[in-house]
Amino acid sequence: MAEKRDYYEVLGVDKNATADELKKAYHKLARKYHPDLNKNNPEAAEKFKEANEAYQVLSDPQKRAAYDQYGQAAFQNGGPGAGGNPFGAGGFSGFGGFSSGEGMDDIFNMFFGNAGARGGRRADNGPRQGSDLRADVEITFEEAAFGTEKKVRVRREEECETCHGTGAAAGSKPETCPDCHGTGEIRMTQNSIFGQVVNVRTCPRCHGTGKIVTHPCHDCGGSGRVEKKRVITVKIPAGVDNGSRLRVAGEGEAGIRGGRAGDLYVYLFVKPHKFFAREGTTVLCEVPISIVQAALGAEIKVPTLYGQTTIKIPEGTQPNRVLRIKGKGIPNIRTGVKGDQLVQIKVVVPTKLSDAQKEALRKFAEASGESINPEEKSFFNKVKDFFDKKDKK
Repeated sequence: MAEKRDYYEVLGVDKNATADELKKAYHKLARKYHPDLNKNNPEAAEKFKEANEAYQVLSDPQKRAAYDQYGQAAFQNGGPGAGGNPFGAGGFSGFGGFSSGEGMDDIFNMFFGNAGARGGRRADNGPRQGSDLRADVEITFEEAAFGTEKKVRVRREEECETCHGTGAAAGSKPETCPDCHGTGEIRMTQNSIFGQVVNVRTCPRCHGTGKIVTHPCHDCGGSGRVEKKRVITVKIPAGVDNGSRLRVAGEGEAGIRGGRAGDLYVYLFVKPHKFFAREGTTVLCEVPISIVQAALGAEIKVPTLYGQTTIKIPEGTQPNRVLRIKGKGIPNIRTGVKGDQLVQIKVVVPTKLSDAQKEALRKFAEASGESINPEEKSFFNKVKDFFDKKDKK
C-alpha cells in the first residue's frame, strides 16, 4: 500500500494553521477537484478524496492531536472516520477480535445490535452555525474614553447569491444521494457470535449531507458559499480599554444548511497618550510647577480630557504630591459614571539663574537662617577626626 501524504501537505498549510485557515484551504481544494466538476478526471477524484480525508482529521481537535503525536499510525483500520488508534496497527484486539480503530459506536453496536445503532453517530446534515471572525482595531486614547465608530474590513464566506446556498446551477436542485438515500450514512450489517454488527460510516459520496449536486453552480463551484470582502461599521462604547473585546452578532461567516451566521469579535488596541495615562476609569498625569509656586501656593491650569480646568496648589506643596480632580476621568463602560483625574506635582528647580535671582535666593537663605557657604570641615577631615578620637579611647 502506498504511503499516504502528510495531511498538512495535502491541504497546503503549516502545522500551526488555525481552524479558519484549514477550512479555507479545504474549500479551495474541494472546489478545484470536486468530482462533479471533473467527471472525466480520475486523478481529480482521488485528490478530492485525499483533501477530504485530511480535513476530516485536522478539523477535529482530538483527531488532530492524535495525528500530530502519532502520525498515520493513529488511524489504522478504517482511516480518520474510525475513531483513531494511537497504539499503532495492532490496536486492542484481545477481546472478540475487534480493534480500537473500529470506534466506540461500532463496539456499542456489536453488543446491542440495531438498538445501539440508533444511539450512535448521526450524519452532520443539519443546520450548522457559521464560523466566528476576528478583527483587530487601533484607537486613540480619546476614542477609548468617549466612544467612536470604526469601519472594519473583513473577508468572509457568504451564501452564494446565484444558487441561494444550494450549490446547484440555475434550473436544477440538489438531489437525494442514491447511496445513503438522504441519511448521510452508510450502514453495513454482518452477523457475528454476538448477533448482528452494524457499522455506521459517513457516506463518502455526499460526505454526510444526504444530497448531491449533479449540476454545480458556476459561481460557487457547488459549495453554496463564496468569499466576499465587506466593510462593517462597529460602534465602540465609551470607556473601553486596551485589549477590550466587542462582539458584533451575525457578522461572521454564513451558516451552513440554514444555520445562523457566526459572530465578529473586534479586539481593541489603544494608542499611548503623550500626556495622560489611565488605571481603570482614573486618568493620571504629571504637572510641573516652580519652587516659588510650591512654596507660596498658586492657581494653575491643568489639561483634562474635557478641556482645561484650574486647580489650587496649596502653600508648601512638596514634590510628587498628588491632587485629585473629581469627575474628570473616564466613564465606566457599564454605568457611565466618570472616574477622577489624579495630578502628580513635579517641582522644577531652575538650572540657570540671573544675578538678580541668585541675590534674591541668598536673601531668602539669610532670612531662613541658612548658610550658603558654611565654614565647616570637609567630609574627609570629619572622617579623619572620627577615627583619631576612636584610636585615643
